[in-house]
Amino acid sequence: MIIEPRMRGFICTTSHPDGCAQNVKNQIAYIKSKGAIDGAKKVLVIGGSTGFGLASRITSAFGSNAATIGVFFEKEPAEGKTASPGWYNSAAFETEAHKAGIYAKSINGDAFSNEIKKQTLDLIKADLGQVDLVIYSLASPVRMNPETGVLHRSVLKPIGDVFTNKTVDFHSGKVSEISIQPSGEGDIENTVAVMGGEDWSMWIDALQAENLLAAGATTVAYSYIGPSLTEAVYRKGTIGRAKDHLEATAFAITEKLANINGKAFVSVNKALVTQASSAIPVIPLYISLLYKIMKEEGIHEGCIEQIQRLYQDRLYAGTEVPVDEKGRIRIDDLEMRADVQEKVAKLWNVAVTENLAEIGDLEGYRKDFYNLFGFDVEGVDYNTETNEVVNIESIA
Repeated sequence: MIIEPRMRGFICTTSHPDGCAQNVKNQIAYIKSKGAIDGAKKVLVIGGSTGFGLASRITSAFGSNAATIGVFFEKEPAEGKTASPGWYNSAAFETEAHKAGIYAKSINGDAFSNEIKKQTLDLIKADLGQVDLVIYSLASPVRMNPETGVLHRSVLKPIGDVFTNKTVDFHSGKVSEISIQPSGEGDIENTVAVMGGEDWSMWIDALQAENLLAAGATTVAYSYIGPSLTEAVYRKGTIGRAKDHLEATAFAITEKLANINGKAFVSVNKALVTQASSAIPVIPLYISLLYKIMKEEGIHEGCIEQIQRLYQDRLYAGTEVPVDEKGRIRIDDLEMRADVQEKVAKLWNVAVTENLAEIGDLEGYRKDFYNLFGFDVEGVDYNTETNEVVNIESIA
């Protein structure tokens, strides 16, 4: 079938297998171009099918020749219906890894559940014995707590007061003002339950109980801080409370891993176009202005550049991992440079529909958004029919 992007609000309901595969190949080529990383050799990536999780899996495999197990929850394809992009990404990753003689297997299912945890542990026992790196990169709006059976839903809301600021519809380029009502009863607790560190801790407990973590094992979860512009709705809002919990969990996990000299870190990454960030008011406008400045400065990075730098310059640099005053790894350092943020703030104040195409990089934002779903990728012929039914080798 010929596959075209179909939009529903801020979501694309189709994805292109060839475009997703080319995206994966491009990321692999980038990692290979940067040289070998003396990193972990057996890696579990929880949430490994898109964004930072996928970049982590690619960097481990093609930077350190690591065996990887990826856990994710993606929609499979059916005749006449495309899979979710993460499915196609994972299929392409496995194909390329196997071509290179690198172990790669995947598990598709709800990573919050006890069943998927057990399935993953059994696979590690059977094939790898132990893992020396666990990446936790889950992004889900809902979570069923496997112990209580309670379904929690996260919300993105300010705490205390209504938040009013500019935003942009990145499809039309229209800049407008938006107001977000403050969180209500239970919103903070539910958001922390979904996006905080509880599930990360459960994964580490399960791995440790079965002796599946190698001596000196490291685990890393991903977070975001952002600028004062987005602070009220993000870092000081409900999601910020969840990120605080995630960061506190890193210290608790490090204590648990003391007997194997293991460590847990939270890596604070830069703002990038993701399915989640596209739906957050204010963020698309901020990112379009940020992209313009960082590209002009020659310091723009995507997911793969961020994770390559995390591995090469932070986790596996051969020295103690550098952290900030709160114990976090910072690879948002270029985004948060004072001169970059000053320029963004100035542009923010004057940004309107009429000048955004000139002062921002809305086109770059749109391209990155469509790339998430395998569209608008250079080197792919979208006028040619393609087979939407693609299998993941280890799952088929």
